[in-house]
Order: sequence, then C-alpha cells, then structure tokens
Amino acid sequence: MAGDLVIYSNAADPAPKAAFETLVKDFETANPDIKVKLTLFDAENYKTTIRNFLSAEAPDVANWYAGNRMKPFVDGGLLEPVDDVWAENKLDDQLKSAAASMTVDGKKWGVPYTYYQWGIYYRKDIFNQLGIAEPRTWEEFKAAGAKLKANGVTPLTIGTKFPWTTAGVFDYLDLRTNGFDFHNDLTAGKIAWTDERVRKTFANWKELLDAGFFIENHTAYGWQEALAPMIQGTAAMYLMAHFCVPPLREAGITGDKLGFFQFPEISPDIPMAEDAPTDSLHIPARAKNKTDAKKFLAYVARPDVQTRLNAGLGQLPVNSGSTVADDPFLQAGFKMLANAAGLAQFFDRDSPPEIAQAGTEAFQEFMVKPDRLDALLERMERVRKKAY
Repeated sequence: MAGDLVIYSNAADPAPKAAFETLVKDFETANPDIKVKLTLFDAENYKTTIRNFLSAEAPDVANWYAGNRMKPFVDGGLLEPVDDVWAENKLDDQLKSAAASMTVDGKKWGVPYTYYQWGIYYRKDIFNQLGIAEPRTWEEFKAAGAKLKANGVTPLTIGTKFPWTTAGVFDYLDLRTNGFDFHNDLTAGKIAWTDERVRKTFANWKELLDAGFFIENHTAYGWQEALAPMIQGTAAMYLMAHFCVPPLREAGITGDKLGFFQFPEISPDIPMAEDAPTDSLHIPARAKNKTDAKKFLAYVARPDVQTRLNAGLGQLPVNSGSTVADDPFLQAGFKMLANAAGLAQFFDRDSPPEIAQAGTEAFQEFMVKPDRLDALLERMERVRKKAY
C-alpha cells in the first residue's frame, strides 16, 4: 500500500533546501511505495512553531537539534523513542560520537545527520616561522602563547560585540577542566554556578587573560571583524567554528598559511569532548505514519546517505563510515568528532534561553573585568534558580 510521509524541516536556505530535496527524491526512489510531503520553514519561524505542531497536527518526521535542545520535547512526551531504529541498523557504533547527545533516560530519541566542528584555527606560517608546534596540552598552549607574545603577536583573536563567541571559550575550558558529564549537568541547571569546579574553569580562563592572550578592544568586534587581526598576522589563533574558513580563504589565508588543531588537553584524566552543534531527525509522538518515519530515519543514518547529504550541506556527516570532501579542515574535523568522548551542542543550545543570555553576557564581562567573578557567578546562580 502506498503511504504518505509528512516531513517538516527548517532547511529553507538555498543550500540546505537543495540538499533536503535531493535526499527526499533519493529516498522515494529507494522506496517507491512511499510518497514524501516535505514542508520547509524559515529557521526562525520554525523555532517558534515547532512546539505547537508537535502538540497538535504533528508531521511524521521533524528535524531539530540534539542534546538539551531536544530534551524539553522528550520530557513533554512530544517525541517517540527510536531505540529499535538504532538497534536494527547497528547505529551505536556508527553514530557513537553523537549517541550521548541523542539519549535521555536511557532511550534514543532521534537520529543525528550533520554537525560541524569547533577548534583552533591558526596561522601555520607564523607558527613555523617561530618554531612553534601545534600544542597538545595546556602547558604547551600557554608556552606557545608566551612565544607569540614575545615576538609581538597576540595569541588569540576574538570578537565579543555579540557575546555568543565567549561561550565557545567557556565551553572548551569547562569541557577540558571538568568533563562532558559535568558540563551537561551545569548547562541543564543541575549544578550551582558558585560550585568550586566552575570556579576552576574560570581560573584557567583568567590564566589566559593575565597572560594577555586575547586581542584588545574585542568588545568592539563581531566574529567576522575579529578575523582581521588573524588575516593581518597580528594575532595567530582563533577558537571558532568551521564557518570561519571560507572568509579566511577569501582573504588569502590558504594552503600553508592556515592550520587547525583540537583544543588542548587540560586535565589528563578528562576524556576529550568537543563542541559540535548537531542537527537531528525525530518522530513526533503524535505522528500518524511511524512505520515509514522509522524507514526514513534509518535511511538518513546510512553512511552513504550522510556522505551525499553533507556534501550538499557543506558540513560533516555523523556516521563514522561516511566520507568527506577532499578538504583538510573537514577531514580533520571528521576524524576529531568521530573519536570524541562526547559532543556538546554549544552553550546557547545546551542551556535554556535565560541561562544562555545571562551566561554569555557574564562571560563577556568576565573577559573585561575578571575581578568581578564572584558577583557574576552569584548573578548566574540567581538566574539558574529562577529558571529551574
């Protein structure tokens, strides 16, 4: 019997739209008895309407985000568990790096299909000129920064005019200081911001501030404007997502001038987790055609399908058996994320909106006035108690 499969997605921008339309066409070719009805929404509109349609006239498949962004819908009984899809298709190994971010209460609630890496992009030519190797540990990282400073180069550029960029710094320092589980519990409101382990994260951050690691006047720059010091060679490193690569290449920072490395280890006993915002597909609890929806999720989980889909998206497949374009940064990111101990979704995805806003504002203020830490953490703790 022919079936209709209703899919809602926020992939309305040109490249994602084309990639999703091709995905649907290929799925229909492989499953001629299933007719897909794909509806695409503007990303911002989708965010405000998803809870409404999950609660009422739900589609059979909806895309969303992993981790704590997914959890409220799980807690509200709006999503269907898909442990059978994972078990029947042996996805625990293939999607291992994202498994934790798809799990709530011991159950899987969707299938991840794309993500992108964060890490440190750096001026390889400057490192080579000064005899600096890619740092693997915290001490090596600080030593590299000291050598750059001694030669008139600021170690890190950053633009905090829009303070979400500071969340990347916090995420990595906390993931490396306290680990993935702690970081998830903190962003989920289970740990007080005045906890001594949180203070330890900020103590590591203050080491970089005291050593002059960051460019001056960073509150005047957006993330793209902060590329300028790196392009000019007055700053050598940028902790940023992969989307910083195209503008750097357009500015002539190509080939041997640009490198990438994983954020260094701080605590040897802490497994290396990463920031990797992950998009995922889910079956609403109120879906009418769950049988075909599960076929679609299983199809999108396949390594060959994720390879083709992400070639169109310009991002990374989650399936460890997939392949990526012949691009050194995508290949480095794919290897790093496939072997990650866990994937955080970035602070503003992992936290509820009020925590995300208060946190990024506090991080920005800390970078300018680190002596205000006690007041900032107490403020964050008041926000946490109010939010939860």
